[in-house]
Amino acid sequence: MIISTRGRYALRVMLDLAENGNGEYIAMKKIAERQGISLKYLEQILPVLTQNNIIEGVSGKGGGYRLTRKPDEYKVGEILRLTEGNLAPVACLQCNAERCDRADTCPTLPMWTEFHNLVNHYFDSITLSSLIEQERFPHMEQ
Repeated sequence: MIISTRGRYALRVMLDLAENGNGEYIAMKKIAERQGISLKYLEQILPVLTQNNIIEGVSGKGGGYRLTRKPDEYKVGEILRLTEGNLAPVACLQCNAERCDRADTCPTLPMWTEFHNLVNHYFDSITLSSLIEQERFPHMEQ
C-alpha cells in the first residue's frame, strides 16, 4: 500500500489550516506557499475536502479555507480515506468490491483482513492535534 501525494498533501493542508487558521479563512495561495504545493494541485484536493464538509471555503476578498471542526476531532484515517478512496491492501477488501469466489477457501484473506483493520485502526488513532503536538511521535524533529 502506498499513500499517494494526494493523500499526503491533503494531510499537510489540514495541518496547515489547524496550525495557522485560528478560525480565520486562509487563502489557498498562502497554504500553497507554506507547504510548497502548486496551486493547481491544491485545486484538485480542496474540493474533495470541502464537498465532504472537512473544511469550508469562501470565495472572494478575505476568503479562503478553514476547518469545520477542532483539530482533535479529525482522524488521519478519515482524511486519507477521503483522498485515497480506500486503504485496502488487496482488491477484495476495497469498498463495494464484489465478493470473491475464493473468499470461503482463501487462506490469505484473514491475514489481509487483519492487516486492513490494523492500518485503519492505526490511522484512526491519530488526530491532527496529536500530529501538531507530536505527543505520539517524540522522535520526530520539530
